Amino acid sequence: MIRRSVLPALHESSRPRDVWAWAMYDFANSGYTTVVITALFNAYFVAVVAGGAPWAALAWTLTLSVSYFAVLVTAPVIGAYADMHAAKKRLLVLTTVGCVLFTALLYFGQPQTLWLTILFVALSNFFFSTGENLISAFLPELARSRGMGRVSGWGWGLGYVGGLVALGACLVYISWAEEVGQAATSYVPVSMLITAVIFALASLPTLLWLPERAVPKAGKLRDAYREVARTLRESARFPDLRRFLVSYLLFQAGVHTVIVLAAVYATQAMGFSTRETLLLIVVVNISAAAGALSFGHFQDRVGKVRALALTLAGWIVSLLLAWAATGPALFWLAASILGLCMGSSQAGSRALVGVLIPPSRRAEFFGFWGLVAKLSAMLGPPLYGVTVWATGANHRAALLANSVFFVLGLILLAGVRVGRGRRAAMLAERQSQGNGS
Repeated sequence: MIRRSVLPALHESSRPRDVWAWAMYDFANSGYTTVVITALFNAYFVAVVAGGAPWAALAWTLTLSVSYFAVLVTAPVIGAYADMHAAKKRLLVLTTVGCVLFTALLYFGQPQTLWLTILFVALSNFFFSTGENLISAFLPELARSRGMGRVSGWGWGLGYVGGLVALGACLVYISWAEEVGQAATSYVPVSMLITAVIFALASLPTLLWLPERAVPKAGKLRDAYREVARTLRESARFPDLRRFLVSYLLFQAGVHTVIVLAAVYATQAMGFSTRETLLLIVVVNISAAAGALSFGHFQDRVGKVRALALTLAGWIVSLLLAWAATGPALFWLAASILGLCMGSSQAGSRALVGVLIPPSRRAEFFGFWGLVAKLSAMLGPPLYGVTVWATGANHRAALLANSVFFVLGLILLAGVRVGRGRRAAMLAERQSQGNGS
């Protein structure tokens, strides 16, 4: 039964095991974002490593911004190189080792090692983000155009499960450590080792069994830069892809702001305790997994743009509910809707990019997609922080302002035509093959 439901979404050469191996990478790397970026190490960095100094939160956001900027500069070139040399798998091994290594080195994060900790955070996030681009570039090799939403959703859904597994393992250890009297300076570093080990072990199915189907093309390293320059020159040939990427830049800025600052909002605006905040993150991840797994089927049925537009409308509703909430009941409802929309929008965006790009330049274009995602990460959270500062620590005003990203993204998304964009991508593909490039 499962096999019959999977096969129609896949290319003839793809097997269910290939999809499972691919989706396991989302499972593996989600522990990093959940534990390091969202739930645990960020607060530890601000309160302990930086000593709660007035510049502590700024140091954290700037550290991530520097790593995102490095990804922004290198992603298109790495993608073009991977396409040229059929090197997605080899590069994915390197980025996985890099992220696992520097996550484990966060074990040494202490007040006396502030600058080393900053370096390890920046490097771990750089390798994580680069690997995220590379694994996404495998999607069009596995799924048919009409099944891309489902397959992407399977990956995102399994990813949220992986984040919960890593967070749960860390919470079990932390609960024991607190019972025996250990301080955060002891149990948070060990949690980084737990996260690194889970990432390494869970990524093995991908690194061992996911096949590289791309065919190497002749060229030299400098040709990768020429491929990037060509893509920039030819961007006018892909107006729907370009319009969607601008839309994605805007609404993903809002998404990333929520990911980074949801716990801050819960504690500062709603008065949540640490335990309540961690439970909130668990609930959001569960609903996000449900959204990602179910949305792919919905997207493939009603159309990628229409389904994604409904998700953005859901984002706007959830943020308005959270802004209006003065008690826990309405805020929990808003968080549940937000989680569903988070999983849906992320899975849907990846699937839509896969449809609008030329098949032989997948890694290159997914590199640009990753570039836009990292640019949005540099745009959203700082603007939230500026709003909080300008309004006298009014987090509600900042959350309301964040909803504007989704409104603007929805307006731009309405002009994207998938059929036209797909025809442009395939025309560019035929011309590229005809020219022997």
